[in-house]
Amino acid sequence: MQQATRKSGAHPPAHPGPGNGELVLGRYRPVRRIGSGGMGVVWLAHDEKLDRPVAIKRIAVDDEAVAKRAAREAKAAARLAHPAIVALHETGRDDDAVYLVSELVVGSTLAQLLAEGALSDRDVLEIGAALCDALAHAHGRGVVHRDVKPQNVIVPDTQQNGAGVAKLTDFGIAMLTDEDVLTRTGDIVGTLAYMAPEQAEGREVTAQADVYALGLVIYEALSGTNPVRGRTPAATARRVGERLPKLERLRRDLPRELCAAIDRAVDPDPRARGKVTALRTVLRSHGKVVDDEPGTVDGGTLETVTRVTRLAARRMPTRGPHPHDPSTWEPTARHAEADADAQRHAWRHSSPSVRAAAAVGAGALTTAALAGLGPEPPLTAPAGAIMAAVTVAALPRLGSLALPLALAAWLVVAPEGGTGLALLVLAAGLPTALALWRERPAWWSAPALAPLLGLLALATAWPAIAGQARRVTHRLILGALGCWWLLLAQALTGRTLLVGPVPGVDDPARWTGSAQGAAGQVIAPLITSGALGIALVWGLAAAVLPCVVRGRAAAVDLLMGGAWAAGLAAGTQGVASALRWPDGPPQVHGVVAPAILAGVIAVAARASRGVA
Repeated sequence: MQQATRKSGAHPPAHPGPGNGELVLGRYRPVRRIGSGGMGVVWLAHDEKLDRPVAIKRIAVDDEAVAKRAAREAKAAARLAHPAIVALHETGRDDDAVYLVSELVVGSTLAQLLAEGALSDRDVLEIGAALCDALAHAHGRGVVHRDVKPQNVIVPDTQQNGAGVAKLTDFGIAMLTDEDVLTRTGDIVGTLAYMAPEQAEGREVTAQADVYALGLVIYEALSGTNPVRGRTPAATARRVGERLPKLERLRRDLPRELCAAIDRAVDPDPRARGKVTALRTVLRSHGKVVDDEPGTVDGGTLETVTRVTRLAARRMPTRGPHPHDPSTWEPTARHAEADADAQRHAWRHSSPSVRAAAAVGAGALTTAALAGLGPEPPLTAPAGAIMAAVTVAALPRLGSLALPLALAAWLVVAPEGGTGLALLVLAAGLPTALALWRERPAWWSAPALAPLLGLLALATAWPAIAGQARRVTHRLILGALGCWWLLLAQALTGRTLLVGPVPGVDDPARWTGSAQGAAGQVIAPLITSGALGIALVWGLAAAVLPCVVRGRAAAVDLLMGGAWAAGLAAGTQGVASALRWPDGPPQVHGVVAPAILAGVIAVAARASRGVA
């Protein structure tokens, strides 16, 4: 592994060679030990001849087999010259060790970046495409890596001289297809959790084994979990060769074609995987449409989905010569039941923090509705809040969808209620639940913050909050929904929370008891007046926020956050000024100060997640 780590803790010399400060191969002066990988120890060194830093991998040659492996790694690396592969400068040997001198790549491994949540879906696809290029280059020169895994991928801190976004390293167990392999039939080399089934079984290994390993690396980066890795080596060994859960089942927000390509790459049958160039084409074609917001994907549900999928796979008939070929499967009721069970498990096993946040939001909304909508509630506000919170915690999505329906039903049957109020509750709650069905349920109650901000004359700060959602479509929807909720609350309370008064919106006393009145005197005027143009501005502002405030540098974030806030204020005021209402263009209730607050929220939220 040719990587310079950021922590340079002292390491005692492990061998009499590099650790004693003497020149290696007559020109490289070791500086410090920076890591280990494969069969050797890696040192940071200085090339005295060309005055440049290099990485030296020292491989002790205690026996002839190790010496042959070291020579094989050098031979494999020497064949390759690609921006996405760590370059080998020189190789040499003395009585004690073989030395591989490579370029020094300052950066982090893909494993480290995934653990830190520093990569977005777009970053993952860019790295995956670069690795496809690297493997295509290696396979074209007769080299099969056989150990592709996140620990063997280095992402440079800076891309210099066309170095690319990632570099593949550690060809210690690479196979040269035009030479005899070093391992006997039945021997297994590699990392079990990323090993193709044929490689794990000791069968013939081809370039398709690298396709499987790379597909599994990308699958893990997008889903948050390696479905092959078990809690023990024995558990991992049992999973090797089993069909993995469909990626689309775990990440329904990703394009289907992308998920299908990755699923093909991790097919147990090497003949079904396709070529690495085909995978690269799909990754590049979808690189601009996936989310660009860094973060950690919650892979907590994958264990259960894997278990259900594994059970279904064992039940599948194995008639014919290719048991892993989907065309030989017979669709039975058991298969459909297993697939349905897997989908149910995927949303039932949400993380506790997600459930807790959703429950708190549902409880707060229920309290506000029971206490503020007017009719005598069938139970006290605290009791209703607890009931709603427990329901949403147990069934986050169904509970959140049922909440507006239950409140609307109460308003219809209550003596002092009314179908007009019920229609307003449904107009706010149902679009939110349906549009955000695939987003974390905690966001379903979030649009209620927009009216609260409006009461404080800070409504324009809402897009900064909506801009923290994970997916661009959900940020767009949340930004617009906050404005919609605010306008509905404004009609209900008779107070100006954003713009107003909106022409055609009547006194609440005249429509709360009638659904027809609410539709004609609230919902229709809000739509036809043009006030929802502000909702579009807020939605677009929330959608682009992570692309503007990226967390690369504090000074840049402050500058871009200020520009984004200014654009938000100008857009909001511009739409209001363009409205042709009978009494003239309306005034927006608070623009500059809320926009400044929005910029502060945007920069602070990005900073709290660390440097991207």
